[in-house]
Amino acid sequence: MDKLDEIMEWKRKEIAPKIRPVSERELSQLGERLQGKTTFYDALAKPEELSVIAEIKRKSPSAGMIAENASALDQARIYQNAGANAMSVLTDDKFFGGQMEDLWEVNDFLAQHQRDIPTIRKDFIIEPIQVLEAVEAGSSAILLIVRALNDDELKTLRNFADAAGIDCLYEIHTQAELEKALPHDPRILGVNNRDLARFVTDLSITEELFPQIPDGIIKVSESGILTPEDAWRVEDAGADAILCGEALMRADDPESFIAEMKAVES
Repeated sequence: MDKLDEIMEWKRKEIAPKIRPVSERELSQLGERLQGKTTFYDALAKPEELSVIAEIKRKSPSAGMIAENASALDQARIYQNAGANAMSVLTDDKFFGGQMEDLWEVNDFLAQHQRDIPTIRKDFIIEPIQVLEAVEAGSSAILLIVRALNDDELKTLRNFADAAGIDCLYEIHTQAELEKALPHDPRILGVNNRDLARFVTDLSITEELFPQIPDGIIKVSESGILTPEDAWRVEDAGADAILCGEALMRADDPESFIAEMKAVES
């Protein structure tokens, strides 16, 4: 069993007790609270600069422990001061050390301080109840891992996200996954440079797949962005945005790090 299969097997067991019927009307009503706020899509659609999705992540299967005792609230405060365009909050506990409470805390903090920075719930989304949880917590987007979902699941989850008025980040790693995603009319596509089967990272995956993504779709490069040079490399390949977690969690000066990643290479 590869790592993603292991994670998905656990996730289905974890989610099973929570499953209940969810209606599009229920999601639509919850989504009304997000009206008037910057959408996740709009936060990344910045042609004048490389957008940065700053991720709150305590650990991962590939990196091990990153920041075991990190406070999601403190990290959100750092990221908003550093100029992050959006934030990604891990809510998986077993493999990434995240909690739903982190998502609530981050969104409450941003609302209280009137910071219009959208968040994405970063988890292994497989059931509509997880979409509802994300909207309840104030998130503007969810992650859909294309390899982990069949076409019916992708369609169902997208319909529920649309009902709530939130965006979907479709994550792919191969050309086959790109071809699987495109019929679902994605507005945001993320190329994960990390193979979720073996957790090996290679930025050339972005360089290989981005030219095959149609115009008009926001292109996000995920994983393996460890230096400003890495950010510039994927921007040259056509990235509209990057998702950066480990490097930012470890950075001594996240504000300078984000500024460097957004800078045009001289």
